[in-house]
Amino acid sequence: MRNYKTILSFAAGAGVMVLLFFGLKSCLNLGKKTEKSDYYILTNQISKMNKMVVIEQNSSTMQKTKMGYEFLGKEVSSNSIITYTKTNAQVSYDLNKMKLEVDSINKKLIIAELPDADIRITPSVEIQSLDDSFFNRISERDIKNVTTKAKETAVKSIDQNQLRSEGRKQLMENLDNIFVLAKALNYTIEDKTGKIGVLGL
Repeated sequence: MRNYKTILSFAAGAGVMVLLFFGLKSCLNLGKKTEKSDYYILTNQISKMNKMVVIEQNSSTMQKTKMGYEFLGKEVSSNSIITYTKTNAQVSYDLNKMKLEVDSINKKLIIAELPDADIRITPSVEIQSLDDSFFNRISERDIKNVTTKAKETAVKSIDQNQLRSEGRKQLMENLDNIFVLAKALNYTIEDKTGKIGVLGL
């Protein structure tokens, strides 16, 4: 009889241990589900991002080009063309090419790869005035040469290094705003690329 009670007590203890084991395992699984939830929420937000224009700069210039015609070493007539050039410069990032890692255990959103800035400079030239000569007419070739040089001058006038630097700063501010959900989940953003620094969320 005493052996029967001992066996019964042992079986009951084993049963309690089994229940505790599965209860603890269930709790641990709940913790993992929370981490996965964070991961999927963040990756879904990241997948919605696409091309971002971070800097846009507009400028305009007036230019007068004079063309003289000589005969026996003396200028006998001259023509002039006045052009007005508008230039638009943009710095953008294709965020679909950005690679991110979510460390849900340490609450980190890691930027593993960041695309290079895409700089586009678009000049447009308008002819404002033509001072033509009766003897030496301004040809289409002359106009094309003048407008081509005006566009080249406009492109050279843009400081691309400064645009790229300002673009990185603006990108950092924009990412800080985009990852507002990560901020709500107490995540920090860490840059492994060395291109934009560390974003403290």
